[in-house]
Formats: sequence, C-alpha cells, structure tokens
Amino acid sequence: MKSTSCKLKTFAAILMTILFASAAAQAQQIELTASAGSRLVVSGKKQTIPLKISLKGFAINSEQRAPVNISIVLDRSGSMDGDKMERAREAAIAAIERLRFDDVVSVISYDDVAEVIVPATKARDRDQIISAIRKVDARGSTALFAGVSRGASEVQKFLEKNRVNRVILISDGLANVGPSSPGELGALGSSLGKEGISVSTIGLGLGYNEDLMTQLAGRSDGNHAFVENSVDLAQVFQREFGDILSVVANDVDIRITCAGAFRPVRVIGRQAQINGQNVVIPLNQIYASQEKYAVLEVEVPEGKSGDTLELAKVEVSYSNLHSKQRDNLASNVAISYTESAQRAEASADKPTQEAYYTQLTIDSNLGAIALRDANKKEEAKQLLRNNAMMLKEKSVQYNLPELESSAKKFEKDAADMDSEGWNKQRKTLSDYNYGVQNQKSK
Repeated sequence: MKSTSCKLKTFAAILMTILFASAAAQAQQIELTASAGSRLVVSGKKQTIPLKISLKGFAINSEQRAPVNISIVLDRSGSMDGDKMERAREAAIAAIERLRFDDVVSVISYDDVAEVIVPATKARDRDQIISAIRKVDARGSTALFAGVSRGASEVQKFLEKNRVNRVILISDGLANVGPSSPGELGALGSSLGKEGISVSTIGLGLGYNEDLMTQLAGRSDGNHAFVENSVDLAQVFQREFGDILSVVANDVDIRITCAGAFRPVRVIGRQAQINGQNVVIPLNQIYASQEKYAVLEVEVPEGKSGDTLELAKVEVSYSNLHSKQRDNLASNVAISYTESAQRAEASADKPTQEAYYTQLTIDSNLGAIALRDANKKEEAKQLLRNNAMMLKEKSVQYNLPELESSAKKFEKDAADMDSEGWNKQRKTLSDYNYGVQNQKSK
C-alpha cells in the first residue's frame, strides 16, 4: 500500500510540473511594435525621422488580475470641509469595496501633519477599514509631502514585484507645510518610481497646484486627473482603480540601440537616458488591452537609393504579473532609401506619424502656459494657433483626421485665453498635456 501511495504522489507531482510548465508556456505576453515614421527615406541627405515603440497589454479577466498594494492619501485640510470631504470619503470607500482579501490597503490623512488612519493590512476586514475612513474630517493646513511620504512608507511594508504598488493622493489645496515646490515633489515621485511605487494624483477644485501634482505623478509613472466638481470624484476614482486592477506588467525597461551612423536625438514626452547610440526608457506599468508608447527622434545619415539599412534594435524587458516571470521581447527596425520624395511620403507609417506630431504639440502647450503665466497672452495664443496649423497640415499630408480634431481643440484653447477663467483653463491644459504624454486611459 505504501508503495502504491508513493507512486501516486510521484505521479501527481510530475503531472503538476507538466501542467505548470504548460501554463507558463501559454502565458500571455505584451505586444511589441517598433515602427519608423516612414519605411522609405529620401536618399542623399541627412534628416530626422520618428521611431515609435509601442507596447500593448494583453487582456485579462478579474480572476487573473495581480494583487494590489495601495495607500489612499486623503487631504483633510480645512478647505476640504463639507461636500469635498464627504465625496472623498465615499469615493475611497467605494474603491475599498472592490478589493480582494489578498490585496493590501492603507489609508493616510493629513493636515499640518500626516496620520496613519489604517496601517497597511490585508483587505479582509472591510468594515473596520471603512469605519476608519468615515471618521476622517477636515481641519488644519496642507502637509502634502508628508502625506505622500507616509503613504509610500505603508506601501513599502508589503512591497513586492508581483504586486501593483501605488499611492493615490486626493487634494484640493496648495502644499504649505514642508517641501512644497514642483521640483521637490517631482524628486519624491522619481525616488518612489525607482522602487516600483507609482503615485496617482487627483486634483480637486481650482485651488491645487497642477504643476506639483503632474510632476509627482509623472516622475513615478502614475496617473493625474483634474476634478473640478466633487460630484465627479467617485467616477474618476473608480477609473483610477480600474487601471490599478488591470495592470499586467511592471518594471518595464525599453532599450533602443541605434545602428551604424544612425544617431538618437531625443525622446519626446518621456524620461529617458541617451548614451551614445543607446537609449533607455523606463516605464512603471502596462495596463490590460491598453497601449503605452515612446517616440524617439533619430537622425538618419545620407544613403544611396536602393540601399536598405538597419536603423535600430529594440529590446524590452518586463515583469509579467500573469506568469510571474521576467519576459524579454525584441524587434529590429530597418529603412530603405529612395530618390523619390513622393514614394517616401507614401510609405509613411500613420500611427507613428500621429503619435509623433501629437507629442510635439506638448512642448508648445507648455510654452503657451508659461507665456500666459507671464501675462504674455498674445504670444501664448499664437503658440497654440501654430500648433493647430501644424496639425492641420500633417492631417492632410498623412490623411490623419485625428490630428484635425486636435487642431480644433488648440484653436478653441487659444480663443478661450481671452476669458477670465485662466485658472481653470490652465488645469484643463495641464491635464490634457499629461494625458497625451502618458497615454492616460479615458
């Protein structure tokens, strides 16, 4: 009998090993697409073309999602009193109710100081967590830096590469206790991003500092949202949680090696390191069925008509939260030379051109904001009009109606600068810029 039992156990162990290996082999992977702006370029001259690196997450169902480790950081300064505080509490509670028992949650509130309302814990006792959230009330000043730092400290207690690690900040005011500049909060975001913790910021009302909020989120590869009316807070918070619960990959590392005489010029809209022919672009996470991309400008050397040259090799490494393995992807990009400018233009890759020109408008938008802040309204309006003109031209050239829609938006933004509502428009523009740069989900 013992011999039979041992044989059965051995057979079961072998079967489990085979099933595990089979499941690992069938694990889904991120989809990598690397495309030059045009398949053909005009021979005999140096020129600059875009290279788009696109990463699309695979689809998952609710049972397949990765466990999350989140800290909700609630501003309880005096300006949050009343409806704002009530809406923030209810939005946080609705999100808590979406968690599984193996998820980790903590809650921080801050005014002059930051206080841990719920220490990092498994989300088993929801009633106790919700009860603690309901007791948060508004008072005091805004120690925003301390609030985010305490939230991050709670996340660090359960920090794991196979979890989605995030701090979610809700604030309606200016940081006025402790470090309070966009640069200081951006540095905090960068530091947390390197640990694998992203920070999402939700700016409520018209009193917060959007530069600070976008720096904090952007440097950690989190989300940012402008919520003018507290009644919309629950919807935005649920969208944020939808992203958190759909992360399929984290710790994403994009490496581009330009070949031969091809020279990387700049990465548009994302943090990157360029060292000679090599470019490194970090991303914190990829969401299910969503695209994240980066655009690199590449200087193309003179070439002879008919020649085909390798432009770059693209390598992507990431932690697959479905298979719990480290995946590696690779792709090569080549271009050919032609004497015909018409053939070169006809070979354009539309998704790459659309991404490139859309990203180019962001620098102009940021410049327009700076000019309007300096009360140079006409110069700011002209920058936005220039954006619109450029997008209309490229829309016709590459048959991209999406660029025409963006052009109309910039024309309206320019016209709206004559109104008195600059504070609101500034936040709307900053939210738009952030969404374009980071391909924020809608």
